Amino acid sequence: MIIQLAERLRELRESHHLTQKQLAQDMGITRASVNAWEMGISLPTVSKLVDLAQRFHISTDYLLGLASEKSVDIHNFTPQEQEILCGLMEYFQKVHHGTDTNKES
Repeated sequence: MIIQLAERLRELRESHHLTQKQLAQDMGITRASVNAWEMGISLPTVSKLVDLAQRFHISTDYLLGLASEKSVDIHNFTPQEQEILCGLMEYFQKVHHGTDTNKES
């Protein structure tokens, strides 16, 4: 679990183009703490784990390696926004799985 968290945290931070220092400042902690998490030396507290999940819009299960796929929490969006997001997800799933009938041959 520690290795999974370390790898996923580094991947998420880098994909959001953040340095360890920037992430630490955003979370009100030291850069050394972020570095220790990414090296697997220590684990974030439960509250910091939740903060990370909210910051990166993922589940704590994904961050901990208990889920293999990312998920996005959309419960704070309006019903109209949720519908738009779900429509986008369906579109991207069709495109990536080759079942989009509107694709040019």
